[in-house]
Amino acid sequence: MKAKGSITAILVILCGCALAQVNVEVLSERTTLENQILGTYNSLDREMMLLASVRGVDPTGQIRKPPNQSQEHRDAISAIQLQTFHLDDLSAFKRLQWVGENNAGFLKPFPMNKENVPDELDDFAKRYTEQEFNAVITQINAARIVIMQRVIDLNENLAQEDLPKVQQIFGALNAENALVGEKIQTKDGTWMVKK
Repeated sequence: MKAKGSITAILVILCGCALAQVNVEVLSERTTLENQILGTYNSLDREMMLLASVRGVDPTGQIRKPPNQSQEHRDAISAIQLQTFHLDDLSAFKRLQWVGENNAGFLKPFPMNKENVPDELDDFAKRYTEQEFNAVITQINAARIVIMQRVIDLNENLAQEDLPKVQQIFGALNAENALVGEKIQTKDGTWMVKK
């Protein structure tokens, strides 16, 4: 019995000594510029969410005046709110393949094919007119340029001449976030359905 206990103790000691600490570092595939742009965009998005949750009265019940913000800041927050407002419609447009994400960060409309529509989107597809569809796409694209411009304004490493690079990065991020079955434009300009 003592021999079994000794052997067990030796095995525990040997196994304990054999454990090694493994450090795994995951390196991002994003460039520094992409991370800066994404960080700036995410801070705008967080700020919009915080603004939506701020109470307009102080603890004594008095109406509190909101902090002063620049017009550019208010425009960017409004642009993010507009994108959020149209999110459900945009998701449906993408599922119906009426719209795709181009490689410059904008939406590209395609013909509104209302045949062979999934049952759950049938009423939606029938309801939308082409004029209404184009108006929503135009609004979302206008909001996107406001946001891109604000990202440039807030990032000290970017200048106005960097807008095409910022658009390209937004295009890549939008393509990366596209769901399977949605249309995206590749870097070389060809259109494909994401798989």
